[in-house]
Amino acid sequence: MQDNATEVTAAGIARLAGVGRAAVSNWRRRHADFPKPVGGTETSPSFALAEVEGWLRTHSKLAEVPLRERVWQQVVGHPEGPVTALTHAGCALLLINDRPTLWLEVSAGSDERLAAMLPEALDQVLTPRFGTVRPGRRSRGGRPDAAPRAGTPTGTSAAVNPPADDRATSTVHTEPAVNTPALQNLTGPAALASAPLLRGTAELAAELGARQAFEFLLGRHLDANPRQYTLTPADLADLMADLAGPARTVLDPACGTGALLRAGAPDGPAPRPGQDGLRLHAQDGAPDLAALTALRLALHTRAPVRAAAGDTLRADAFPDLRADAVLCHPPFNERNWGHDELAYDARWEYGFPARTESELAWVQHALARLRDDGTAVLLMPPAAASRRSGRRIRADLLRRGALRAVIALPAGAAPPYSIPLHLWVLRRPGKAPAQPEVLLADAGQFTGEGRGGPDWRAVREAVLGAWRDFDRAGHLDERPGLARSLPVVELLDDDVDLAPARHLPPPAADGPGRLTDVRERLGETLRLTVDLTPAAADSAQTAPRWPLTTVGELARGGALLLRSGGNGGRARVPVLTDHDVLAGTTPSGTLPESDEEPVLTEPGDVVVPVLGGGSVARVIDDATAGAALGRNLALLRPDPAALDPWFLAGFLRGTANNRQASSYASTATRLDVRRLQLPRLPLDAQHRYGDRFRALDEFERALRLAGRLGEQLVRGMYDGLTDGSVAPD
Repeated sequence: MQDNATEVTAAGIARLAGVGRAAVSNWRRRHADFPKPVGGTETSPSFALAEVEGWLRTHSKLAEVPLRERVWQQVVGHPEGPVTALTHAGCALLLINDRPTLWLEVSAGSDERLAAMLPEALDQVLTPRFGTVRPGRRSRGGRPDAAPRAGTPTGTSAAVNPPADDRATSTVHTEPAVNTPALQNLTGPAALASAPLLRGTAELAAELGARQAFEFLLGRHLDANPRQYTLTPADLADLMADLAGPARTVLDPACGTGALLRAGAPDGPAPRPGQDGLRLHAQDGAPDLAALTALRLALHTRAPVRAAAGDTLRADAFPDLRADAVLCHPPFNERNWGHDELAYDARWEYGFPARTESELAWVQHALARLRDDGTAVLLMPPAAASRRSGRRIRADLLRRGALRAVIALPAGAAPPYSIPLHLWVLRRPGKAPAQPEVLLADAGQFTGEGRGGPDWRAVREAVLGAWRDFDRAGHLDERPGLARSLPVVELLDDDVDLAPARHLPPPAADGPGRLTDVRERLGETLRLTVDLTPAAADSAQTAPRWPLTTVGELARGGALLLRSGGNGGRARVPVLTDHDVLAGTTPSGTLPESDEEPVLTEPGDVVVPVLGGGSVARVIDDATAGAALGRNLALLRPDPAALDPWFLAGFLRGTANNRQASSYASTATRLDVRRLQLPRLPLDAQHRYGDRFRALDEFERALRLAGRLGEQLVRGMYDGLTDGSVAPD
């Protein structure tokens, strides 16, 4: 009965049944018994999920709704919204993870019994994992330092009754527990409404594991709402955690969905070296994000988690914390960060930030929450290194040895992807004298092609190598175009400009000899393009009328295997993305770990992007084989005895073929691979076509290489003429 509370849109029905939205519209018109809308609007109605499932089964539209899709539709259609549903699901998963027998006891019987027993069961798990709160000092904004305890009804105190001697003073402060309004409401009717979701989540946990079930649901939510969240990519989070080094107490004061703390915490119960007694602290202005972060971290590690909701700069939840490390991806370019209210705040040791310098407020907050000689790593916009309004604070950070390194990342490392962001590595001054030099590094040379992102392996090796050598010796010899350490006094001019590119010598310019080599390679490639150019077609030749078949028919007949990508598995292998296929580059992507096995490519596979409307198909060679298949890609594995892979790939690229197999939404084009057509030809005829398609592929790759060599030659000539290494004559 309660499952009817979960609603699903026409798009959700299409995903459940594996069809397009047009098919759902046809069902509504043709079948009088199709479920009636229970919500939504006239143009975008919603339907009861239970009724939709029953109708689909009755009409044999699917044998069974996939478990993942069913749980996801329960999340999307939850009466209180998907974020509340995710939080409720996370609570159940944490109960399953920590106390599986207790969950079995609570979930046995009716939904009403589950809703009645759930609050007490959750309290037995949430309190040990997230802590309790005693009355404490109030912050400057008049808000309590401590957040409400999980499970406490909204509007009541989160404090656990302390001993009488503690209640007699206002100076007692313990670390705040997670502030989770969604958890506070997981009682009574709310728990009853979520009961089907909780049971479905438990089934998903049995299939994937509790942690991976939560990562799957959270990942789907983030993918479905890309504009609502500013995410920190996993590779960048790992780099920031490695720069900070081993730490027992880690804080993220702008935690978002917890990517940085997840990178700084070990997997499972075993700590990393130097991380015995690890404690994680998180705060975010959005209570829902604080709750999701707390649950995500609790499922990821056995370390105690202390998370709080609130404006970090105005109402710091951890005023007494002295962490070993602070990792932070703060909001950029905020004007309303508390400039007027916080003029006399004790955190501004290095100067009061201007209204336009919110990032320097976050820098000083991070330093204030560090122990002596603790390390903070912050992701910063490049303007923070050079704006005149922040020069006095930057100068004091340098003089006192608090700012240890400024590292320019390649464009595409994190949103906004068009800007090369910076990492600032800071260290709270302790008893040791201030270091006279600061490290400046620029990893811009590792920018990747297209939207595949930078070469993270090269970035890590270069950045961590330079930082560790500098941190150990206090000095780094010049690494042309990459890194060098500069005396602080050289940077203390009128601008105090810390942009690495302005202080690093450029890489050795391509001399005349190098440019000659590039020119010769370009000439060879252009001659190759002439050899590969296909001969003109005979205009009198008429198009043959072949009998046609479709990819779907070939898959049903066993002539090929059709698979979809998107699962990371547990194998650390490169991931072939749709952008790699479009650009003809090597695998460059990543996927989140899951218990589901990834689809690994093999030589002779044909890979087709399903989004974007382009006519592209790539035959996997030995160099690309073994990569995991990324999202929005379809893999076709032909039987060599029935299909030539180049013949298959060539006909799949036909413009008319792609047009008839594509469907159109408001913002994207989606290719239905099963509807792609190709002629029924004997294998020897397929081989003849395949040889010609292979030659066309070589021609296309030669054109790409010629374009890159041409750009390299032009850039080198400009550089050579401007730096004097190439004479104008």
